[in-house]
Amino acid sequence: MSQPDVRANAGHPRLVLRGIRKVYPTVVANDGIDLQVMPGEIHAVLGENGAGKSTLMKIIYGVTRQSAGQMFWEGQGVEVENPAHARSLGIGMVFQHFSLFETLTVLENVALALPGKPDLADLARRIESVSQRYGLPVDPRRHVHALSVGERQRVEIVRCLLQNPRLLIMDEPTSVLTPQAVRKLFETLRKLASEGCSILYISHKLDEIQELCHSATVLRGGKVTGACNPAEETPKSMARLMIGKDLPACEHTAAKEGGEVRLKLAGLSQASVDPFGTHLQDLDLEVRSGEIVGIAGVSGNGQAELLAAISGEVPVRQAEQVQICGAPAGRLAPDQRRRIGLCFVPEERLGRGAVPSLALSDNAILTAATAKGLVRHGLIDFRAAKAFAQTCIERFNVKCGGPDAQARSLSGGNLQKFIMGREMLQAPRLLVAAQPTWGVDVGAAAFIRQQIIDLRNSGCAVLVVSEELDELFEVCDRIAVIAKGRLSPSQRAAETSVEDIGVWMSGMWPGAKTGAQTPSDH
Repeated sequence: MSQPDVRANAGHPRLVLRGIRKVYPTVVANDGIDLQVMPGEIHAVLGENGAGKSTLMKIIYGVTRQSAGQMFWEGQGVEVENPAHARSLGIGMVFQHFSLFETLTVLENVALALPGKPDLADLARRIESVSQRYGLPVDPRRHVHALSVGERQRVEIVRCLLQNPRLLIMDEPTSVLTPQAVRKLFETLRKLASEGCSILYISHKLDEIQELCHSATVLRGGKVTGACNPAEETPKSMARLMIGKDLPACEHTAAKEGGEVRLKLAGLSQASVDPFGTHLQDLDLEVRSGEIVGIAGVSGNGQAELLAAISGEVPVRQAEQVQICGAPAGRLAPDQRRRIGLCFVPEERLGRGAVPSLALSDNAILTAATAKGLVRHGLIDFRAAKAFAQTCIERFNVKCGGPDAQARSLSGGNLQKFIMGREMLQAPRLLVAAQPTWGVDVGAAAFIRQQIIDLRNSGCAVLVVSEELDELFEVCDRIAVIAKGRLSPSQRAAETSVEDIGVWMSGMWPGAKTGAQTPSDH
């Protein structure tokens, strides 16, 4: 889609970085980075997980201070003291790890980011107006803890747009958005750029970079290693710039027929514990050993409720409605489900997947204590825990300071690799993974997908819940769709298409029931 390019008449750069360096105790995150962004420019920052992209953005936004180097904002040298100072300058940021207070409403979270004491009724109307205008629907009254990851992403973006930024930093903004929402977001960003707003854009989706961005800077190991015009590149050539080699292709052979049923949903109906949530309505599904089943859907259509019912976070009324490895499991606690063969990767990395303040070795104990023998006779074997964490780090190429590194110190993609490794290396009989490659760079995503396929080849049953249709088609043997709390029949991936699944995501599959049930129906 063509758009007015205001950069030719933009004059001076809006943002200039010179020799930016950031040193942590165990790593040099940024090493002499130079960067320039013009008014009206959409500028991509490319790099593998741990290349220093998010650290650099946090320096610009005032979350952290550089160890050395200079920053110039609209021609003037500046030291950004904190995010409030950044916002006063006209710099806004949408974080990869959400910076929202879970116990507050959407409205209250937005109000906290604005100066003064805004009128809440007026602000609620502004939130609804902006969210409708840009195709990012959010309800100002809902509490953040009740929102899906995709819905929280919308809140972050809407909150930023309300501040009318002159520089908008977006760190993996589309990682949990549907294809339709991505299209709408791109329209928004192009409009903002045409009005003179500068945009710094981080994404591992290279086709998006190619379509959207005017220019790109490539980071590797904390240093600038190249620059390009994405429109003149291909996703493959940009991947080579990022990782220094061609991307591996997944080797995906046909699934074996007739495996043992490892997960069975038998008429699963469950009222959401959240008044704004989605009620599950008569879900039927079987996942067998030696196959990967994918569930597609628009965020907020019952994925969170389904995952909670399978993992044991929320028990279901009738034990037989969730069966794991042949056992009625609907009333079992999460650790009991793990003992019969379940491993689980939640969509929310920090908080549900890992405790931010704990070391990786301690986070390993949280789910692998039994399967890997990390607790014996009631005592923790810290040496074994550290060795297992080190194995996860090495096998899944996690860039960190070692097993003692806190989970919060890792980049989003590296933490995701650690969590995936922690679960997959327990040799599960059933693996349930939500958004398995969310925020992971292209090379690591290809590696994780191949690991999932290899796990399936070893006889594991795998359920993948993802909003990335390309990912589902790459790894899955069968695909179903969840919409408005209902589950479609599954289709063989080889016998359907992205277009067909996209239609089903609106709830329009053959034989689909229309209308939503109320909690009293359950």
